[in-house]
Amino acid sequence: MAGVDILASAMTGANAAFLADLYARWVENPDSVDPSFAALFEALNDDARAILTDAMGASWAPRPRGGFAPEPEAPVARKAAAPEEAVEAQRQAVVDSIRALMLIRSYRVRGHLEARLDPLGLQQPKPHPELDPATYGFTEADYDRPIYIDGVLGRETATLREIMAILRASYCGPIGVEFMHIQDPEQKSWIQQRIEGAPWTRAFDAAAKRGILQHLTEAEGFEAFCARKYATTKRFGLEGGESTIPALEEVIAQAARDGVSEIAIGMAHRGRLNVLVNVVRKPFAQVFSEFAGVSTNPDDVQGSGDVKYHLGTSTDIEIEGRKVHLSLQPNPSHLEAVDPVVVGKVRARQDMAGDTRTRRSVMAVLLHGDAAFAGQGVVYETLAMSQLIGYRTGGTVHIVTNNQIGFTTVPAHAYSGLYSTDVAKSVQAPILHVNGDDPEAVVFCARLAAEFRHRFATDVVLDIVCYRRHGHNESDEPAFTQPIMYARIREMPTTRTLYAERLAREGVVPAEESQAMLDAFTAELERAYQAAQGFKPNKADWLEGHWTGLKAVGSAEEVERLHGTAVDLAALREVGAALTRVPEGFNVNPKIARQLEAKRAAIEAGEGIDWATAEALAFGTLLLEGHRVRLSGEDVQRGTFSQRHAVLIDQVTQAEYVPLNNIREGQKRFECFNSLLSEFGVLGFEYGYSLADPHTLVLWEAQFGDFANGAQVIIDQFVASAETKWLRMSGLVMLLPHGYEGQGPEHSSARLERYLQLCAERNMRVCNFSTPANYFHGLRRQLKANYRKPLVLMTPKSLLRHKLAVSSLAEFGPGSAFRYVIPETDALVPEEQVRRVVLCTGKVYYDLLAERRERGIRDVALIRVEQLYPFPVNSLRAALAPYRNAEVVWCQEEPENMGAWTYMDRRLERVLQTLDGTAKRPRYVGREEAASPATGLAKVHQEQQQALVREALGL
Repeated sequence: MAGVDILASAMTGANAAFLADLYARWVENPDSVDPSFAALFEALNDDARAILTDAMGASWAPRPRGGFAPEPEAPVARKAAAPEEAVEAQRQAVVDSIRALMLIRSYRVRGHLEARLDPLGLQQPKPHPELDPATYGFTEADYDRPIYIDGVLGRETATLREIMAILRASYCGPIGVEFMHIQDPEQKSWIQQRIEGAPWTRAFDAAAKRGILQHLTEAEGFEAFCARKYATTKRFGLEGGESTIPALEEVIAQAARDGVSEIAIGMAHRGRLNVLVNVVRKPFAQVFSEFAGVSTNPDDVQGSGDVKYHLGTSTDIEIEGRKVHLSLQPNPSHLEAVDPVVVGKVRARQDMAGDTRTRRSVMAVLLHGDAAFAGQGVVYETLAMSQLIGYRTGGTVHIVTNNQIGFTTVPAHAYSGLYSTDVAKSVQAPILHVNGDDPEAVVFCARLAAEFRHRFATDVVLDIVCYRRHGHNESDEPAFTQPIMYARIREMPTTRTLYAERLAREGVVPAEESQAMLDAFTAELERAYQAAQGFKPNKADWLEGHWTGLKAVGSAEEVERLHGTAVDLAALREVGAALTRVPEGFNVNPKIARQLEAKRAAIEAGEGIDWATAEALAFGTLLLEGHRVRLSGEDVQRGTFSQRHAVLIDQVTQAEYVPLNNIREGQKRFECFNSLLSEFGVLGFEYGYSLADPHTLVLWEAQFGDFANGAQVIIDQFVASAETKWLRMSGLVMLLPHGYEGQGPEHSSARLERYLQLCAERNMRVCNFSTPANYFHGLRRQLKANYRKPLVLMTPKSLLRHKLAVSSLAEFGPGSAFRYVIPETDALVPEEQVRRVVLCTGKVYYDLLAERRERGIRDVALIRVEQLYPFPVNSLRAALAPYRNAEVVWCQEEPENMGAWTYMDRRLERVLQTLDGTAKRPRYVGREEAASPATGLAKVHQEQQQALVREALGL
């Protein structure tokens, strides 16, 4: 309690001399001072004692046992003793000041513990001893004596009664603020100045109060109307948490005043419909038509759609003459999964607007449930990105609609901390807890949150403590598990009712006017309900704005179209020269210098271009053509396998140099960020980035492909299905290192089978390339096609330096293109004499090729399937057609129940049937079925690999 800041406040004027003298006497003889001072000095920490020592003079030094004592050869001079009464009065004044300052600080730290936050009154705050004046030695007799507090609380002096009144109103009313965990003094001071004195009690004039009532009327009126019209339909309504709507409205309004031009909102189910209509202005008639089962999509748009409480929308609104674009992102039932998607989209919009320094122009607002905020790990992952150079967005406003329950789970079972919001302290975000049944306090906190975000570019949390009037959904019976809570809820007037009664008592809005406001809104809803019967949605907006000119993929012929991915040789050499060039005086690592020299030689010779060089050529040529490139993931700057070295580090100064950003003047920017150790959060962020900007190549690389399963929710709910569910395209590239090299179960398989199981309706591309040139064309195709699809790519490990896995410069240049299937390339016996065709994909091709060449086999053809989905029927048929007498084998490294086999089996059968009209099934060659992706024993791996290669070749 006796902190250094409190003591420093007391060390002014005469107080300093008096305390220093008193402390000197206590050091020599603890019994020589008043027991209250002795107890005070004994409790001081080392920092506080150092302040007193400085005031006593430099001759004082620490005693071995932790105190301070004068050095024997230089005793401190004694001041003349003051008259007894004067000393006693001075002593009492100093003691009062110190104790009062300690009390004030305790309220700043712990006042929230006694705040009146629960509108139900079931969670009564327990008295905390550090908030009791008696803990500091005050008695009832001390309450009306003036105490010097040196401007703290805005007063030079105040009685204890006055101090307590200010503290209780500021920190123990309807708002409980947690901010003393913040290390930045300016941030703490800013919040303190805006909280102390309870300014929310006088912050709103009559017009503002009427506006709050209007927002509550719309929030409650919509829910009540839906309850009457759609009593048996799940809505995940906001009843009990209606204050969320005026809070969100105020965040948007304050952000607009601060110059924000675009706000992206993410939220889960509860209250989504309310936010859609009352905040993001989705037409009531459209929502009601969806309840009635009318299609959400116009006739010319395909897609399966989704339940209404998953859908999103966007609109432009005007606030005080300022135009603001609002968007509510669609979100699956996976609650917080949308969080990183939203902030990724915000980052992209900021980059597109050139707001790369302050990042204030576009803002994210995330609405959470209390149980999800505490329980979902992606919440922390999103918070953890908030101040990282590659992911920061100028701060996110988090609004927690705190039901005090998660489905049926009470807080004692839902989180270990004191509050559901405790995780936000990890990034030193201030947390404003507020009673949801005090709308003015809620709106005040919402404004404060938006102002804080704008001022300090950091995250801030608004925790609206409310309740859930119905169960988990409207058909649920909550009293099964929370009988006491729901008995109390049944007695509770609504938030709007309570606020309307308050305004009537204040004479601000008479009861008749309040009722008229509700009646008018209900009439508006009734008109929209009638109009919904014949409602026809407008043309979908998914290919407008930044997506103008892009198309939905149509016929099956589109699947194997060749796009203009070839590049002029001069441009390729220009990029290649930049890749191998470092500034004069830059101390490049000698090993990297040799790699750069090898690149230079390959580019000049036009032969032997490896995987990493092909990737850099793809990036560089896109930069020259006006596209930005963004790559992130764990250790991507160097590359997991030390192959990329996209960012060079000076070995003396640690300075960074990015060759791809130094090709020529006027080029676009390449960004490459080593991410935090997260898959779920970072993949979600990059997916969100790709949603916002279709003209930037956005890539996420897993350190090993196996680790992508940590982001499975993003893959399942967004990457694979978002276009069908929500009509939202993405061109995201997922780079997943894959291949069996004896590195064990966690470093072999990127789980190719899982992605293939998710494929349908041409929703994404799944590829396993075998040449650097095809990688080059595959990356460029992402932006050169007139549509966008995610690309899931099994990338190599050992092939990064394999002598055979190289391409010539001509394979990147004019006349070249992406190859869906690569036919046999070696000279074999005549095609009709080939006895076996081995189909494969990726790295195993080189194992087969090496064994075939070593043994001189010439009657076994090897065909590589480079794109697995969409399945390249035409290209594969053309490659197989010459081998009418051959047996067809599918060879893979993965176990039989993994890899591509179960996907390829019947598709290959159908292709073979089209060649000769008879049903032929390919034969499987590979590892046996297994529960684990791979063995961890190098010897066993080698035996398995040799066996499958020999079997595939018929040996």
